[in-house]
Amino acid sequence: MSHQESFINYLKYEKRYSHLTAVAYKKDLDQFEEFFVKTIGDFNIEGINDKVVRSWIVELMDSGLSARTVNKKISALKSFNKYLMRLEVVKENNLVNVIVPRIRKKLPQFVEEKQLNHLLDDGFFGNDFDALRDKLILSLLYGAGIRLNELQHLRDGDLFQTEFLVKVLGKRNKERITPYPRSLNMLIEQYKAERTKLFGNTVPFLLLTSKGKPVYAKLIYRVVLKYLALVTKIDQKSPHVLRHSFATHLLNRGADLNAVKEMLGHSNLSATQVYTHTSLEKVQRVYRQAHPRS
Repeated sequence: MSHQESFINYLKYEKRYSHLTAVAYKKDLDQFEEFFVKTIGDFNIEGINDKVVRSWIVELMDSGLSARTVNKKISALKSFNKYLMRLEVVKENNLVNVIVPRIRKKLPQFVEEKQLNHLLDDGFFGNDFDALRDKLILSLLYGAGIRLNELQHLRDGDLFQTEFLVKVLGKRNKERITPYPRSLNMLIEQYKAERTKLFGNTVPFLLLTSKGKPVYAKLIYRVVLKYLALVTKIDQKSPHVLRHSFATHLLNRGADLNAVKEMLGHSNLSATQVYTHTSLEKVQRVYRQAHPRS
């Protein structure tokens, strides 16, 4: 087994990275190896150094890749290098002086509260199975701030309806329990009743297609795009935008940052702090409009 294969297995079975993440790491390492062979010669672990990596960064940037994409590739390479150091295949960190391209931080887009309330409260959805399911998709993404993958794999038993809580399996198989709106229980019961009429009580997941199969990512994207287009003109109309909206609206209304971090399932506070910038923008706008000396 090569060192790269050993590293990918380490990511999957010890670090518990998802299959897709492990595949992405392998793809990045394969790409670096191709660059190494093209520019230097036969690939060897000892030849990986900051000079080679800087040359790779230049080629990647010249090819038109974004700084964010390049940084992910370099991060994969650095992780591989640390793994080799752990095995003592490499004696020292030869990549310590590699400087990655600077990423311009983008503030997350979100949908305004009144727009989402209008969508969910004012008769945009019917009472048939597909309509109830679509409304439940949007309501859970926004009401609980969960990720698309977390939503896809929800089972009936993950909803604690008496406590208004939902259990999700997040990144790196981390479980968390987060609240959802109390008003959602009525919709959940309506949806389940229609689902039982069509497919019985023995179903694999909470959310199903009209053919009784588990919902898939493209269907969820399609539902979100369709309905958000009715109430907002923001560029991004994705499931993650509803997660952004969840976090932004909580912070705008004074929620504790650490509590929002736990609800989102972030491993560190810096990932959650991006939403405070969005909240501060609103505060500044209100100030400019309302303060007599602004």
